Amino acid sequence: MRRSYKFLLRPTAKQQAALAGMVEDHRQLYNAALEHRKTAYQRAGVTVRYGEQSADLKHIRRADPGGQGRWSFCSRQATLRRLDKAFAAFFRRVKAGQKPGYPRFKGRGRFDTVEWPRDGDGCRWDSAAGSGQARVRLQGIGQVKVRQHRLVTGTVKTVSVTREGRGWYGVLSCDGVPAEPLPAAGAVTGIDMGVASFLTTSDGTHIPTPRYLAASAPRLTSAQRALSRCQRGSKRRCKARERVAGVHRKIRRQRLDFAHKTARKLVRDHDLIAHEALRIANMTRSAAGTPQAPGTNVAAKAGLNRSILDAGWGVFLDVLRAKAASAGRVIVEVDARRTSQRCARCGHTAAENRVSQAVFRCQSCSHTAHADQNAAENIRRAGLALQAARHAA
Repeated sequence: MRRSYKFLLRPTAKQQAALAGMVEDHRQLYNAALEHRKTAYQRAGVTVRYGEQSADLKHIRRADPGGQGRWSFCSRQATLRRLDKAFAAFFRRVKAGQKPGYPRFKGRGRFDTVEWPRDGDGCRWDSAAGSGQARVRLQGIGQVKVRQHRLVTGTVKTVSVTREGRGWYGVLSCDGVPAEPLPAAGAVTGIDMGVASFLTTSDGTHIPTPRYLAASAPRLTSAQRALSRCQRGSKRRCKARERVAGVHRKIRRQRLDFAHKTARKLVRDHDLIAHEALRIANMTRSAAGTPQAPGTNVAAKAGLNRSILDAGWGVFLDVLRAKAASAGRVIVEVDARRTSQRCARCGHTAAENRVSQAVFRCQSCSHTAHADQNAAENIRRAGLALQAARHAA
């Protein structure tokens, strides 16, 4: 299986300046390649592809040995592939009738990652010195210390360096990482994701939503107000912008930590976990009201969208799938439709069964339960049925 490892880098002051210069040169290469494609099509109707731009790299390196020539050939190819993927996604959205989103030029602060597609070609990961004493060698930078907090297994395939605020991180993508199967737990569960409770299991366990964004709202509001009072282009504005970004980084890390801890407990205690097939992008689409009543309930929908995104369902489900694959557990995705309106005892389905946000009362058999637990039980049964159908096939 494939796994990524992210480690904090400990560059010297000189290496930090070199890393910043490397990112800036790759950003300029990306923008120049985008300008090349855009101009060629607008003026001559010619489509420039990745192969042609990659072939031009040797001429760019010869013309600018102190700039673009300092960095490895494969890392610059990876930057051109990044642009090529952006165009491929653009044309895919055009064909699908979606909002196209033409590739944009990268300003300062919008390009923070450089990738090396092959370990050993312009970069070299070295953990021979032992845990906590690893190094990564980067062409044009030198040997950079790495805060290796966990053992790297498998074969390192790609190496990336990314900047987050004032910190630098190395990301290793490894193939052949051995699975770590857990012993059978003898339990199956269904989980219902929500806003009032982050999730509810079919056995009645409720995990409250941490609401990290709401908890950090006062600090975030204060930092954003300070940013709005700063003059554009000033050093003071740069510092204020970094404070805002720092608050957002902390919220993101809190969500990720919560997702890892919650997913680990579910994977440890259950052999099969069924969850709803959530379409989060559709659920959090901006509200515009209706043609008959434009603007109606827009504020309420915006608040709901904010709560859904603050819960971090997408991050949690990604972490859950990864941990389940490593532990040998089974994840089943079921259709979410009508699960909150179907009685888990008799199967009667009606909108009237859902009395309130928390109360479910079946209009047919009078079964009463917590609404989220009833939905989780329906999800569990649907997951078992799908798994049985797969085995039968």
